[in-house]
Amino acid sequence: MQHFASDNYAGICPEAMAAFTAANVGHAGAYGEDEWTRRVSDRLRALFDTDCDVYFVFNGTAANSLALASLCQSYHSVVCHELAHVQTDECGGPEFFSNGSKLLPANGENGKLTPAAVQEVISRRSDIHYPKPRVVTLTQSTEVGTVYRPDEVAAIAACARSNGLRVHMDGARFANALATLDVAPADITWRAGVDVLCFGGTKMGLPVGEAVVFFDRRLSEDFAWRCKQAGQLASKMRFLSAPWLGVLEDGAWLRHGRHANAMAQRLAAGLQQVPGAKLLFPVEANGVFCELPEAVLAGLRECGWRFYTFIGAGGARFMCGWDTKPASVDALLADVSRLSA
Repeated sequence: MQHFASDNYAGICPEAMAAFTAANVGHAGAYGEDEWTRRVSDRLRALFDTDCDVYFVFNGTAANSLALASLCQSYHSVVCHELAHVQTDECGGPEFFSNGSKLLPANGENGKLTPAAVQEVISRRSDIHYPKPRVVTLTQSTEVGTVYRPDEVAAIAACARSNGLRVHMDGARFANALATLDVAPADITWRAGVDVLCFGGTKMGLPVGEAVVFFDRRLSEDFAWRCKQAGQLASKMRFLSAPWLGVLEDGAWLRHGRHANAMAQRLAAGLQQVPGAKLLFPVEANGVFCELPEAVLAGLRECGWRFYTFIGAGGARFMCGWDTKPASVDALLADVSRLSA
């Protein structure tokens, strides 16, 4: 039975598994001094069409926390959306690894920041008794399944620049966002003003691992030491990096993103036909947020379905993964319809 609680439930995609297995031959340099890590880093530079610095860490919380820490001093602050993962689901990691940089949440429709929201937050105070704003962080795609367009990113980045702020992007579902936007990766990152991207690998089919991509290489000074100190430097780095090669070389990362998004659209279309069901946000990536009667939610759980109701701004969240089958979507919809009758 496939579940819809998280795209982390999915296993390893075949392309990543094949690359992982291929790397398990003979001896190779440790701590990133291997051909797989070098090849993947070069492949990411080609993908983004720029000479960026690339680092690999085990998970998204480490990626976001260490990236933000590299942009901040302890007396700085980070502007984020009130529903952002760094604010709601990282157990204080960004604050801990930055030695105290404060998160300043802002609101915005459909899980997205706007230049006006950023400006309002950073204009509240400028005295020495208040943490000095230093970074704006965007989540792409957002925690409620919506997507920032290139012009939206560029407008926020322009606001940030005019106020001396850097721009970080939490791209845990970057592949899903790109699959929707169908633009060059550079157009939604550094060309739009993003300084550093945490590119999610796990949710697009890797066994483990995220890439931290610094488009402004000056900002990555000593980042390798941050990773080491935080326990994020893999000794057998090839097994962290090689799966990336598998999904990047033939475009599997985007194919999987498109498939997950298509399954979300299939689910959303079906839910719209169910009396009493209400979609809470536009379905633009691989997540569907839906308001359903409590009796229906309880019935779904009794049937064995797993999903979350504590993420976002209410309702049930159904996430589709790279391996979600149309039959699984249809089975879920059948139970929703039966319970809603």
